[in-house]
Amino acid sequence: MIERRRFSRIVYQALAVVTQGHTRVESNIKDLSLHGLLLACPDHTSLDPLTPISIQFQLTDSDITIQLQGKIVGVVQDLVRVTIEHIDIESIGHIKRMVELNVGDDELLHREIEHLSDLGEYS
Repeated sequence: MIERRRFSRIVYQALAVVTQGHTRVESNIKDLSLHGLLLACPDHTSLDPLTPISIQFQLTDSDITIQLQGKIVGVVQDLVRVTIEHIDIESIGHIKRMVELNVGDDELLHREIEHLSDLGEYS
């Protein structure tokens, strides 16, 4: 199997709220990267995979709240893969710092950030 992933994922456990229109679903973050996240979401069937979603979660042991907009790119059983479509600079900065602390490879992280900024040119 070919590895298509371009961003380092870190294991991260946190409660998250997924919102889509008037639908609000609680989920658990399993891992995240600069480009997306994996959610355990037993109620995912109430979400339309073709409609953008908003995700909000609080960093563990902190009062910092991360907010982002994304789209569902895959569902396997109760696991929902989400790609980040829009995130404010402060929130991405917090995620970058978490990845930085967990990856331990500054060069790899800088390549990922460069790739992330290149993606914006093609959206």
